[in-house]
Amino acid sequence: MTGIPFITPVPRRSLLALAGVVALAGCGSSDPLTEGTTSSAPSSGGSAGGATIVIGSQDYYSNEIIAETHAQALEKAGHKVKRQFKIGQREVYLPEIEAGKIDLFPEYSGPLLQYWVKDTKARLADDVYAELKKSTKNGLRVLDQSPATDQDSYTVTKEFADKWGLTTIDDFKKVTVPMTMGGNSEGESRPNGPKGLEATYGVKVGFKPIEDGGGPLTVKALKDNDIQLAIIYTADPTIAANGLVSLKDTKGLFLASHVVPLASKNVDDAAAAVINKVSAAMTPEDLIKMNGRSVKEELPAATIAKDWLAEKKLG
Repeated sequence: MTGIPFITPVPRRSLLALAGVVALAGCGSSDPLTEGTTSSAPSSGGSAGGATIVIGSQDYYSNEIIAETHAQALEKAGHKVKRQFKIGQREVYLPEIEAGKIDLFPEYSGPLLQYWVKDTKARLADDVYAELKKSTKNGLRVLDQSPATDQDSYTVTKEFADKWGLTTIDDFKKVTVPMTMGGNSEGESRPNGPKGLEATYGVKVGFKPIEDGGGPLTVKALKDNDIQLAIIYTADPTIAANGLVSLKDTKGLFLASHVVPLASKNVDDAAAAVINKVSAAMTPEDLIKMNGRSVKEELPAATIAKDWLAEKKLG
C-alpha cells in the first residue's frame, strides 16, 4: 500500500502518497521477496492453474487489503497463493514484477502509467486505462480496472483552505506567503511534485522531506503549519478524521487512479476471471470503508478482506 496521532493509531502501517524506496523500512531488515508468506492469513488450497501465484502489495495498508481480497478469492477458487506483502513502493517492487518475481499486484492506473510513460497526455479514466494496456511491459498485462479509486490529491488543513479561500489547486495563486509541500524525498522529482505543480498551475512551492508517505508525521506537519500542502490519497479516512481538505484538480495534473491488477503470464485466464470479479465488485465507498476499519478498528488486512468478500458473496 496508518497511525495518526489524532485518531486510534495503527501499528506498522504507513500511508502511501509520495512514498518510495524508504518505505522498505516498514518491512523490517529482511527482504520479503525472498521470504515466504508475510500475511497474517495462511496460504492454502490447491491450484486450479497449476503454478503458485505470488501476490505482492505495497507497504500501504489499503493496498495490502486489496491484495488480500485477491489472495483469498483465488484460494477459494482452488489456486495456490503465496503472499509477499509490504515490499515497498513502486520504485522498488515494479522492477521485481518485471523480473518475474511477483505474479499479481494491485496497482493504480494513473501512477502506473506515469511510471512507464512519464510524458503521457492521458488524464481521464478510460484514456488512462487504454494507454496503460498499450504500455504494459512484455510478459505482463493489466486486468480489468475497478470502479474503486484511490486518487492523489493536494491536501491542506481546513483552516488554511478557509483563510485563503482554497477549493481548487489553482486557488493556490491567492496565497501570498511561502508554501512548502511535504512528502517522501523521491516525491520532489515526481511529476506531481513541486515542478509539476509549477508547470501545470504556475504555483511555486518549496519541498520538505517527510519519510512516512503521507502518514502521521505528514498530518502533524500540516496541522503545525510546518508544511502547507501534501499529497494524500482520497480514500484515506484520515482526511475526514483530521479536518483536512482535498483541493479540486481542474487542470488534470493528477491522472485518474483506479485500482487495476497487474498480472504476469503465471496468472491464467481462470485466475484472471476471479480477480476481475473482485475488481468489479469493489467501489470507492467500499475502499474508504475498508480503510476506515483498518485505521479505527486496527483490524488486520486478512480480516477486513474476508468480511468484504463475504458481504459481496465472493468469499
